[in-house]
Amino acid sequence: MTAHFPAPAHLAEVAAFPQRIAIVTDAWLPQMNGVVRTLTTTCEQLRAHGHEVLVVSPDQFASLPCPTYPEIRLAVTRPGAVASRLREFSPEAIHIATEGPLGMIARSYCARHAIRFTTAYHTQFPDYLAKRTRLPAEWFWRYIEWFHRPARRVLVATDSISEELRAHGLTQLHRWSRGVDLSCFTPDAPPPPEFADLPGPIQLYVGRVAVEKNIEAFLESEYPGSKVVVGDGPALAALRAEYPEAHFLGRRSGRDLAGCYAGADVFVFPSRTDTFGLVMIEALACGTPVAAFPVPGPSDIVTPEVGALGEQLDRAIGAALFCDPNACAAYGAQFSWAAATGQFLAGLAAFEAEELPGA
Repeated sequence: MTAHFPAPAHLAEVAAFPQRIAIVTDAWLPQMNGVVRTLTTTCEQLRAHGHEVLVVSPDQFASLPCPTYPEIRLAVTRPGAVASRLREFSPEAIHIATEGPLGMIARSYCARHAIRFTTAYHTQFPDYLAKRTRLPAEWFWRYIEWFHRPARRVLVATDSISEELRAHGLTQLHRWSRGVDLSCFTPDAPPPPEFADLPGPIQLYVGRVAVEKNIEAFLESEYPGSKVVVGDGPALAALRAEYPEAHFLGRRSGRDLAGCYAGADVFVFPSRTDTFGLVMIEALACGTPVAAFPVPGPSDIVTPEVGALGEQLDRAIGAALFCDPNACAAYGAQFSWAAATGQFLAGLAAFEAEELPGA
């Protein structure tokens, strides 16, 4: 499948789009994952270019730990508390980022008052939940279809995910790609001291350490060298115990994370259920090729010049090691947050402020 780059839009070109934007999300700080990083960076970009942004997120309410994900907090609040925040802010556009409790409340509010809104499909929840519950993924797709159906647009990151959503009857789709902080993720980022004595090639995984990320496929691969895992999550203790020969560095961020990418010889992305894979383009921007399975996400991003895809992960790792780091860095540099945020703005369903009801 052909890779797709962010559209060459700039925020200055979309100044006529909504200036007051409400974003309702169940994924927010202190969580750290691709969804949170996308939303926080998008908000930073919007505010830096003069847009006013209201974020309605779990940290503003009482919350409960999500089953099997205690670090993820699920908001517990009355619908009126969300409605009052929206009315007071008087937005020109409402974007519902997630399908959790706050997303449900905002969706119901908008539907009840005939307010236009957009959604985004960030996470393959049907596959995640099927993996955890052993129930058919199709059962969970019914909820996804119902949740997104009334949205004016559903923002998606890749062609593969667009095709999957269309197969489930969701056709009001709009491209919203992702970006890289190119001031941070560069090939010259200094590698961490833990890499100094590791036998090469250094094979790196970065991301949540959770069952749906399929990290075992990476740790069980037989390609020689050193396997490094950067990240935290509910499966960390179990994987450390089961794979003592691997190196678990915990959570890293910023320039420290960039150094992990830049110091590795290959980045391994074993997930079969991600909608994009922000970590892949961060690795590429640092000059590190990607090895992955030929599934949505990697198939949309990885080209033969910057990585390798294959059902046999060992072979993909070996092939990726022959890629030119300079070509990887040049490719990764094409994914900018300014362009991605321009796509986000262009996808919003704007309405007049007086459309927002007072009750």
